[in-house]
Amino acid sequence: PTLLTATSVFIIAFIAAPPVDIDGIREPVSGSLLYGNNIISGAIVPTSAAIGLHFYPIWEAASVDEWLYNGGPYELIVLHFLLGVACYMGREWELSFRLGMRPWIAVAYSAPVAAATAVFLIYPIGQGSFSDGMPLGISGTFNFMIVFQAEHNILMHPFHML
Repeated sequence: PTLLTATSVFIIAFIAAPPVDIDGIREPVSGSLLYGNNIISGAIVPTSAAIGLHFYPIWEAASVDEWLYNGGPYELIVLHFLLGVACYMGREWELSFRLGMRPWIAVAYSAPVAAATAVFLIYPIGQGSFSDGMPLGISGTFNFMIVFQAEHNILMHPFHML
């Protein structure tokens, strides 16, 4: 149910979500197809910096319009996605255990789960706001990588130079 929720909200928001005030300065950024983006430039824009790290479910906003304006779908998608893939990893481990197999498939699957958790949950917590999370789209992903390199200079890290 969590992955179905994340997928459904992603598709609806990618097509029809209104612009989001990502920086908290009342200058909304549009990311959906109906607001002038194409498949490449479209994205689910992260939650507003005004929300910070607060849990922002639909019922916390005064209206659905306010929830959409503050980027509520991003947090809903990311949290449901992370919960869904973590539970799927547990399902893989349980299935291999019940069949008498070794758990290496679940162990291998844990690497992309850890990477997604780092990008979508750990990094925004470290930065203090979900607005610093990676946008859910092609151009948004590349922009996130450029900004991440500019802010943290990861290419000069010794382990990234190997």
